[in-house]
Amino acid sequence: MDANQETRENPFGMDAECRNCPDLCASRERVVHGYGDVGADFLFVGEMPGADADRTGVPFTGDAAGERFQDVLGHLGLNNSLPDSERPELENAFVTYLTRCRDPERAPTDEEVETCEPYLNAEIRMINPEILVPVGQRALTELGREYTTTPADELDVVADHATTIRGRGFELVPMVHPAELTDEQKETFVEHFLSLMSGDYRQTKGRQER
Repeated sequence: MDANQETRENPFGMDAECRNCPDLCASRERVVHGYGDVGADFLFVGEMPGADADRTGVPFTGDAAGERFQDVLGHLGLNNSLPDSERPELENAFVTYLTRCRDPERAPTDEEVETCEPYLNAEIRMINPEILVPVGQRALTELGREYTTTPADELDVVADHATTIRGRGFELVPMVHPAELTDEQKETFVEHFLSLMSGDYRQTKGRQER
């Protein structure tokens, strides 16, 4: 974790009582902002909190899919705790969502994604990662639209899973959502990401070496 960082949970102190999307305020338990190492090279972005992340307040925790995701991070050396930890000890990784609140009946609307975009944009700007990992199709579509020149309708998280997409300022490495991740896809992602980590993935963006 960054030497100057006091907490992994919502380390930038974003509005924990946000009411920008009135329809979501009644259905959520809490606002789930980003979590992890603010000096991270790798930033993982999902679509929205599930029921258990809404309970824990930490992205990708509290359920079987979260454990599978945290297990992947463990195999990459980015998580120093057990996969079922609700406060994982992430190092060189930051996890967040396109939208910070949950409706139990539906996916986020385009308007809600747009309303939450300043939170995500601020996290990306302040962390300035080397690699963005869209987790799931919606995250790939949104991040691809913003950070690649590839038409959004040509991006497919299954076909593009565990590949490197050259982008504008960042490289994207898509990942199938952990709830749908097969053992084979998990192994493929870990192998590709470890290969990437062992190479010269750092770009020249004016940041100091860790």
